[in-house]
Amino acid sequence: MRKLALSIGALAGLSLAATAAQAADITVGFVTSLSGPASSIGVNYDKGMKAAYAYQSSVGGTHINLIKLDDGSDPSATTQAARKLVQEDHVDIMIGTSSAPGTNAMLAVANELKVPFIGISPVNLPIPTGGQPWGIATPQTPALMVKVIADRMKREGIKSAGYIGFSDSWGDLVYNGAKAAENDGDPTLTTNERYARTDTSVTPQALKVITTHPDAVLDGGSATQAALPLLELRKLGFKGPFFGTPALLNRDFIRIGGAAIDGVEVSAGPVLVTDQLPDSHFSKKIGTEFHQVFKKVNDTEADDGFSGYAFDGWVIFLKAAAVALKQAAPGTQEFRQALMDAIYANKDIAGVHAVYNFSPKSYYGVDQRSLIVVKLVNGGWVYQP
Repeated sequence: MRKLALSIGALAGLSLAATAAQAADITVGFVTSLSGPASSIGVNYDKGMKAAYAYQSSVGGTHINLIKLDDGSDPSATTQAARKLVQEDHVDIMIGTSSAPGTNAMLAVANELKVPFIGISPVNLPIPTGGQPWGIATPQTPALMVKVIADRMKREGIKSAGYIGFSDSWGDLVYNGAKAAENDGDPTLTTNERYARTDTSVTPQALKVITTHPDAVLDGGSATQAALPLLELRKLGFKGPFFGTPALLNRDFIRIGGAAIDGVEVSAGPVLVTDQLPDSHFSKKIGTEFHQVFKKVNDTEADDGFSGYAFDGWVIFLKAAAVALKQAAPGTQEFRQALMDAIYANKDIAGVHAVYNFSPKSYYGVDQRSLIVVKLVNGGWVYQP
């Protein structure tokens, strides 16, 4: 069968499969944010998926068709896209999207319609009662993301930190992780200030943070919008250090933040600094392959963490598909079930971010091997052993 070229559809969606594609092909639905506030992240996810498809576009001789949709950074549009993928395009599995609220929306559809789903942003829906969930998430757990950086803050002698983050589920995840770390002896939070992803000013929130005189500030935003409070804090005279999560690992965050954010330390997946890792690291080999194919198809370096989550989602899917194809034919509910079962059954799947082991008891399947600490030095991320 001839290899199909990738194309990007709008919300209505354009299938990568030609009308003559064989029924036996596997169909994957991918949703990301190519427009709207989350697009600075969504574009990176898209680049990661392009690299993933170039890395491997078939399993055991079975071709993979990929459908890509833009949700416009709107969770309600994400829901519509997910339903379209399942009910009209009859996908075997879904992967997405660019924000925690949108990923929760896709997961809800997956659980309702019983279609496997691989989340590439954090999720925080309750585990369904009376049966296994129909989805997993590739990112490190938000609690682990925050715990690793909170431990680093403690080792650097920081006793208190102001918190400012998004007024949505992602902001909640970071704050809750920091409070759990606080109860474990890490720095005490002095504030819980929030702002919307679409806000253009956070002066009142930044002033409240400063009035509590924290030793440092923990940023609970993501990508471009995460730079906003840090810029304001520096403008208002705050001299302390900044810390954050992998959500800050974005080229636009560095561009917008400029000199004000130099020195920020964040927890990160090892793929961000593959070339700085020892040869014995689990991520070194596959991370090197990822960087090579990424540069080939995108004509740029992979200098973010988000594209790696999409790539790892594809690796997890490939491993599961190799098992599921022995049990059922693509395009059937039996194949969907076999895919989900294989995702849970497969163990020690090495990706660029983590070694994955999933179970129906949690959406996450990573451990502390999945995170390191990096520091922004003169516009580049430097590994902090």
